[in-house]
Amino acid sequence: METQDWFGELLPGTFDEVFAAPGQPRPHYRSLLSRMTSLSREELRARLGLIDLAFRDQGVTFRLHSEEQSPERPFPLDILPRLIPAREWEEVVSGLVQRVRALNAFLNDIYHDQCALRDQVVPADLVLAHPAFCREVAGIDLPFGVYTHVAGIDLIRDASGTYRVLEDNLRTPSGVSYLLANRRVMTQAVPDLLRGQKVRLVEHYPDLLLETLRSLSPRDVVDPTVVVLTPGPYNSAYFEHMFLAQQMGVELVEGADLYVDGGRVWMRSLSGPAQVDVIYRRIDDAYLDPLCFRPDSMLGVTGLISVFREGRVALANAPGSGVADDKALYAYVPRLIRYYLQEEPILANVETYLGSDPDQLEYLLAHARELVIKRVDQSGGYGMLIGSEAEPDALARYLAEVRRQPSCYVAQPRMELSAHPTYCADTERFEPRRIDLRPFILSGEQIQVLPGGLTRVALKRGSTVVNSSQGGGSKDTWVVG
Repeated sequence: METQDWFGELLPGTFDEVFAAPGQPRPHYRSLLSRMTSLSREELRARLGLIDLAFRDQGVTFRLHSEEQSPERPFPLDILPRLIPAREWEEVVSGLVQRVRALNAFLNDIYHDQCALRDQVVPADLVLAHPAFCREVAGIDLPFGVYTHVAGIDLIRDASGTYRVLEDNLRTPSGVSYLLANRRVMTQAVPDLLRGQKVRLVEHYPDLLLETLRSLSPRDVVDPTVVVLTPGPYNSAYFEHMFLAQQMGVELVEGADLYVDGGRVWMRSLSGPAQVDVIYRRIDDAYLDPLCFRPDSMLGVTGLISVFREGRVALANAPGSGVADDKALYAYVPRLIRYYLQEEPILANVETYLGSDPDQLEYLLAHARELVIKRVDQSGGYGMLIGSEAEPDALARYLAEVRRQPSCYVAQPRMELSAHPTYCADTERFEPRRIDLRPFILSGEQIQVLPGGLTRVALKRGSTVVNSSQGGGSKDTWVVG
């Protein structure tokens, strides 16, 4: 079947990942498109069915926030993968490593000497008054000076194809289990697409994660005890917690499975207490320890922070890391790179207007129709307003809230995320849908970046919201060559 029979028109004003012009595939996509278009429609439907069945069998499911009472559904995976040439990827990796180094240097600084605050690189009140600033961990010397051991940095490509950082996720970034499941399912359902592509592997991520976690152990033992701490099966990311624990060969625990005694953390087990060296925690700071944070928490471990302060247990990511992934702090990351590393940023930010700055607030209010406005304390597409799409009454109400609490808001120009052909069942064609990319970076004794990342897709026609909680899907991401 001819390419034009399979693929819809390009989106005007966007960078198309696959086509340089209508009917003209980019060089690294030519072989893949040739194989894809050699399939009949019946063969394609059969492959799509295999993908759906594989996700159901493996329990890779999710539930929309708007449909909390409905059954879970298979995580949407598009059959046409996203390809990134190796040379292009190496530049992205350099930018990711640079950014994570600077953010960890910043976290180490604000919990010790606070030089960046004293030198007014970042406003002191933006850090010290931040809800995520954790005074309980001030002064602790962490292994390798690293606070955020697992980072997910969200990238987009603008209309010219330039990679830009949209958001830093430094607390408990999720999604890597979907990335790994995507690759496994693609290998099973469409092995002929992978054949001969020289795709870099991602299956070793659990080994890299375990290596990173073990490097943090306060005890000098051959096999330190690592556990994954989960809030439990009702958490939306529980599949990932369970999956990673299983793949690393470590215990998945809840707060009730751990206790503090004699200045150490212990795990209850059938063979008796076992000392815990490293906790990969997937619960928020506020619930970690009822003695330090929320006293009503039933999810954490009483006395945990005291043991952490004494250096007798490692926590990944460290409490207090969230102050560095704030949407307002994001605007200062290029400054932090220059300040700590004496380097120019490799990956650009999206231009950001801070509601806390009177001049920038004035611009925000006057140009709201041209901007995307976000609350600094929300994620996943919530607390956000796209000015050009808002009804007049809704925009007026939202801006009233901005005026009432300006420091809680930032704004950015609406970015035309890059587009990628995505299969649409209603038309039985591949139509352009907007995408982003979340690479995963591990920081311990060394910094390692998993090849590719989780490509998220806005499945709704015309949408720029890629979050799975609001109906988004994903693509397998291949670093090729």
